[in-house]
Amino acid sequence: MKTYAEINQKLKQGKAVVLTAEEVTKMAEHASPAEIAEKVDVVTTATFGAMCSSGAIINFGHASPPIRMEKIRLNGVPCYEGLAAVDSYIGATACDPDNPSYGGAHVIQDLLEGKDVILEAWGKGTDCYPRKYIKTSININTINELTLFNPRNAYQNYNVAVNTTTNMIHTYMGTLLPGMRNATYSTSGELSPLLNDPDLRTIGIGTRIFLGGAQGFVVWNGTQFHTTKPKNEFRVPVTNAATIAVIGNLKEMSPEYLQAVYYEKYGVSMFIGIGIPIPILDEEMALRVSISNSQIETSVLDYGTEGMPKLGQVTYHELQSGSIKVKGKKVRTAPVSSLSKARKIATELKEWLQNGRFEITQPVQLFPQNTSLTSLKETEADHD
Repeated sequence: MKTYAEINQKLKQGKAVVLTAEEVTKMAEHASPAEIAEKVDVVTTATFGAMCSSGAIINFGHASPPIRMEKIRLNGVPCYEGLAAVDSYIGATACDPDNPSYGGAHVIQDLLEGKDVILEAWGKGTDCYPRKYIKTSININTINELTLFNPRNAYQNYNVAVNTTTNMIHTYMGTLLPGMRNATYSTSGELSPLLNDPDLRTIGIGTRIFLGGAQGFVVWNGTQFHTTKPKNEFRVPVTNAATIAVIGNLKEMSPEYLQAVYYEKYGVSMFIGIGIPIPILDEEMALRVSISNSQIETSVLDYGTEGMPKLGQVTYHELQSGSIKVKGKKVRTAPVSSLSKARKIATELKEWLQNGRFEITQPVQLFPQNTSLTSLKETEADHD
């Protein structure tokens, strides 16, 4: 059994062995978990995909005379105004009503790229905040704080989407062709962070992570956190399960790892780059990080039918081969996340660890177990 302190000491001395999740999976083809636990100290994992439940906290600073902002727009995109006089939260999926293809994710990316953004704000006017309206431009250097805070990121597995109907449909999983002519999937398979620690032994509150090209932290379990989904023989959930909430200084991040996206007839989202280092504390962790794409399964759902019925179960090895078989039919596959960018993140995080720029942290609190979700029940008839 290794400790976090021992591993961090080896990292500081430049003596730690750090591998990406793909590298350790390859190593596992000829090495036992005991041998991996002895030789490897940290494994880096990563994902880069659309994560709708994301956004930024912004403090604009006070004008003279000051205003209590009760309605806020950034480049026409509405921001939440109920935090304080000049604090706001802009959600990645918020959009300009007059330009639905431009949203909060684009505002965040514009700020990150150093562009000027038009701020408009309105207030009723008070004795201490007499101004009722302001229109000005802001950028990443003029605002006080710009904090990325994402309530739900890095899903532990996700479904495959197909469409059995005769009509093309547009979804957050991309455009799905009729007659099950394509299948889309997300997550980076054996590189995906929460799939390499399925029991969440090392990922919890306080875990230091790679977030958007900078250092960030896990601050809570993410929304829709679900740990009782069905699992396969390798203890991997076969559908979307656990999630994490994350935070970091957006001013330190890179537009390479935070990118706005618009899905036709669905809306705006944001691609987020996340990398999590997993310490190899013992043989059990060595076994978990050695999981391969052929051992990770996920569910194929029909997004064109009410209730999204399950049509089958496939591995990531099959998905990444370019086609799967569903109900006896060969279906082309395409990812809606970037495996190449995930590999880049895992490699960059590996270099940070090897160069002493990054250390692992023991969670101050682990996530809850045996959690489930409730659905929204309609209790009153809609009279509109």
